[in-house]
Amino acid sequence: MGVVRAIGLMSGTSLDGVDVALIETDGERIAGFGPTEYRPYSDDERELLRTALREGAGLKDRWSRPGVLTEVESFVTRVHAETVEDFLRIEHIDKSDVAIVGFHGQTVLHRPAARLTVQIGDGPALARRLGIPVAHDFRAADVAAGGQGAPLVPVFHQALARVLDRAHPIAVLNVGGVANVTFVDGGDPVACDTGPGNALIDDFMRARTGAPLDRDGDQAAKGRADEAFVAGVLANPFFDLPCPKSLDRNAFAFANIGLPDFSLVDGAATLSALTAASVARIVRKLPAPPRAWIVAGGGARNPTLMRMLAERLKPASVETADSVGWSSQSIEAQAFAYLAVRTLIGLPITFPRTTGAPKPMPGGLIARA
Repeated sequence: MGVVRAIGLMSGTSLDGVDVALIETDGERIAGFGPTEYRPYSDDERELLRTALREGAGLKDRWSRPGVLTEVESFVTRVHAETVEDFLRIEHIDKSDVAIVGFHGQTVLHRPAARLTVQIGDGPALARRLGIPVAHDFRAADVAAGGQGAPLVPVFHQALARVLDRAHPIAVLNVGGVANVTFVDGGDPVACDTGPGNALIDDFMRARTGAPLDRDGDQAAKGRADEAFVAGVLANPFFDLPCPKSLDRNAFAFANIGLPDFSLVDGAATLSALTAASVARIVRKLPAPPRAWIVAGGGARNPTLMRMLAERLKPASVETADSVGWSSQSIEAQAFAYLAVRTLIGLPITFPRTTGAPKPMPGGLIARA
């Protein structure tokens, strides 16, 4: 297959909205980046998704949709369809020019140790509505084979980083609800989740103020981090595990870490410091200390968190994806466009040193229009 146009979609564990992006790729190299858009969730929609996360925590098999999950799956599918339709209209893209859509869906449960991962969203229904083939259900094959099923984006990070004019080795850090890192130094990528990303900070802000996040890290910048508390959380055995490893969004929920009654500013500072410290902790588990860190995801838009990362990761350089010509906002949507093309042509999307899969594995299902 030559170079094709693909659209990727991402609704992550931060529950902020749906990112959509178009790229041109042959499944190996990135031939070009197209437009991107973002469809935010309303407060009511975020609450509906949080309800799905609560109900999803009790799932025992990946096909059950008890309670509100049936409603939420329909909602997720509809919103993603509307997002693509609006994107095609706004950008004047003919759907016949799009080879495939990569649809991750919304993760409501991720327990790879139990060989269980659940992303709600109806891929075949989306393909029928759009009239475009849809790649979906990207994680299940890897988990069924004994892999972690996450992170999925390292092969895309590698395609970006291998041609980047920065000192190698390079670490690409995505700070979404959970943070994950990809180590790039010539061979197959090494990757894992590092720990909490934005999820705890966002949950804390919502509980204290009703705001969905600590915008620009303003509250954290005014507070003082409780380093003893951070060290206590980092004593969790997860942080001593080698790569690859992955986390459910709620693995470090407040009830699990015994969050003290912090003031608003000190709580925001402490949880931001926890994210930065857990990233720094992973350096000892990588094949070599990265010389350059490229930060994407919502965390890249938080100057306070970026300062904390720079302090804890020095002497390595730390910069945002936008500063090197990538898209901090849309990088995961772009990644799922790339993964969709690899799925379409049968190339592997997970690897022994990214998810613990027994061998490089293709993944995902193709739903035809």
